[in-house]
Amino acid sequence: MKFHLSLTRISFALALLLVTQMACKNKSTSQVSQEKSGFVDIFNGENLEGWINHGEEKWYVENGELICESGPKKEYGYLSTEKFYDDFELKLKFKQDANGNSGVFIRSTLEGTKITGWQVEVAPPGKHTGGVYESYGRGWLIQPSPEKDKALKMGAWNEMRILVVGDKITSWVNGTEMISMEDAKIGMGKGAIALQIHDGGGIKVRWKDIAVRVIKDAD
Repeated sequence: MKFHLSLTRISFALALLLVTQMACKNKSTSQVSQEKSGFVDIFNGENLEGWINHGEEKWYVENGELICESGPKKEYGYLSTEKFYDDFELKLKFKQDANGNSGVFIRSTLEGTKITGWQVEVAPPGKHTGGVYESYGRGWLIQPSPEKDKALKMGAWNEMRILVVGDKITSWVNGTEMISMEDAKIGMGKGAIALQIHDGGGIKVRWKDIAVRVIKDAD
């Protein structure tokens, strides 16, 4: 009887080990990578869960990509995270199909389509992609030097990285540091991450692989 119980326990242990190994193998490479890096996806590739649409421009998901497109009114539109982010590092990819005048806002709040916060610019060549603009405030705070504009690949996928810690913000496009600045007003900002579609019509931008690493949770 004791021998039989020992075999049963061994069989159970082996079965548990097999299940654990299979679960590990089923984890995607991206999941394992995120666990190691601390980054977490904030766009699930399926729908707009966790995001809020502001305005009447088009935001939809297609083939695992988040797409913003001008609507009939050709006005400003925003898609913001439900969650606020204080100090963080954001990584995403964007592809400008048409015009491409868009942007990524940090520590931002919205009333309708009036936004308070700071935009890291996403725009066609020569229009300061990676620079920082304060909407309904001081306007351009910093623009990348002109030679850095060659980092942008119009009509192809680009990787943008934004690091926000205290009153300092740094942006990169395809590995090139575009700007780095400190500003006391940014340091006091609180709010969400938001994607923008500019007014004027004719704009279509694709987004994917949107992930954030929280450094300090919002209060």
